[in-house]
Amino acid sequence: MLQGNALIVGGSRGIGAAMVRLFAENGARVAFTYAHAHDAAEALARETGALGICADSASVAEMDKAIERFHNVLGTADFLINNAALSTIALFTDLTDEVWQRMKAVNLDAPMYYVKRLLPDMIAKKQGRIINISSMWGQVGASCEVAYSTTKAALIGFTKALAKEVAPSGITVNAIAPGVILTEMNASLGEDTMDALREETPLLRLGKPMDVARTALFLAGEGGDFITGQVISPNGGLVM
Repeated sequence: MLQGNALIVGGSRGIGAAMVRLFAENGARVAFTYAHAHDAAEALARETGALGICADSASVAEMDKAIERFHNVLGTADFLINNAALSTIALFTDLTDEVWQRMKAVNLDAPMYYVKRLLPDMIAKKQGRIINISSMWGQVGASCEVAYSTTKAALIGFTKALAKEVAPSGITVNAIAPGVILTEMNASLGEDTMDALREETPLLRLGKPMDVARTALFLAGEGGDFITGQVISPNGGLVM
């Protein structure tokens, strides 16, 4: 069982919602942020008792308000999971500056910002768990997803460097790099592409949001006590 307060950034749907459910079921007091999915967020909050906070991860002002709301309702942070992300499929030569800046803001800047604001809570208590949701494409790169792969690779670098810095304070920092997971983000790939990816996966299935949520729960619980600076990739063997 988990003891303490968890903030899951990007928690209304898919992987984030699975983590909200699992962390709440296992004793954590949970808050989650969401940008647009109001109906899904409200339903998840009713179902789990978690606190839903509307906040765009591309806006510093909204992130500040989310952190203030978290502190006012739940108190200090024990667990932080950075899950919010954007992706796009396009040739690198067609990538616009606007799309790149927003993707970088959500996928990389926001995790660093949330960590910077909540880390003092953890340092003061000499304990804490930070989990950054990267991607297997951050490990090996993906054609036509150069921007997404770049931000997710940078998130891995951030994870490893921060883990070394805060370990003396009893804080662990790890990354999860999921494979192809059955979420709305990947649904846009199309049925033929998803079928091909399923066939390429040694376990012959695509991942489910709960596969990633269980990995996060392991890292947040006693099993993760002596694990830091690592990248764990629930991907069915697609990347080894």
